Amino acid sequence: MARLPRYFIPGCPQHIILRGNNRQAIFAADADLRFWRDCVVEAAARFGLAIHAYVWMTNHVHLLASPGDAQSLPKTLQSAGRRYVQY
Repeated sequence: MARLPRYFIPGCPQHIILRGNNRQAIFAADADLRFWRDCVVEAAARFGLAIHAYVWMTNHVHLLASPGDAQSLPKTLQSAGRRYVQY
């Protein structure tokens, strides 16, 4: 079943949680985590997502971010995810 669209209120911060499949580790080493962080930061700048706070864990990620428009958040996560999967 497809994921329901995120609610979007312009400028309203959102708490985003990303987890690995079955809560498995998504970062095996510190270098993996740094690469993911760089992917997210670059994509957020490109797509207009303001990141206010974050927590990177081995098996999940928390972001507090305000999207500039309805596509800022999904485009940022899609771009970062595609780069990380290739990595």
